[in-house]
Amino acid sequence: MEQSYEFTGVEKVNDWGVTVKQIRATRDIPRHGVRKGDIGGWIESEHLTNGDARISGDAWVFGAARVYGAAQVSGATQVYGAAQVFGDAQVSGDARVFGDARVFGDARVFGDARVF
Repeated sequence: MEQSYEFTGVEKVNDWGVTVKQIRATRDIPRHGVRKGDIGGWIESEHLTNGDARISGDAWVFGAARVYGAAQVSGATQVYGAAQVFGDAQVSGDARVFGDARVFGDARVFGDARVF
């Protein structure tokens, strides 16, 4: 499958001293309303997301965490550690998913929720 994003060249350092890079869609992802060229969220490295997954807003994915499948991570969400978000799962708001947590299927995590 073709990669769904590229780095924009914009970087910032998070509270843990990790450099995260902003992403931009390289193709349309109709299920999420994403059009080629739309600016996304922030990831530490290219292996952290794939498929039709969408990271948007000021969401950060870093460490060994992964977002894949058709999952969505948005808002000011942070996914880190060895956490995984996949399937049709959605994480939004100011939620945190970390440690060895797995959010998957049709799960919804939002607001100030913490999953670890």
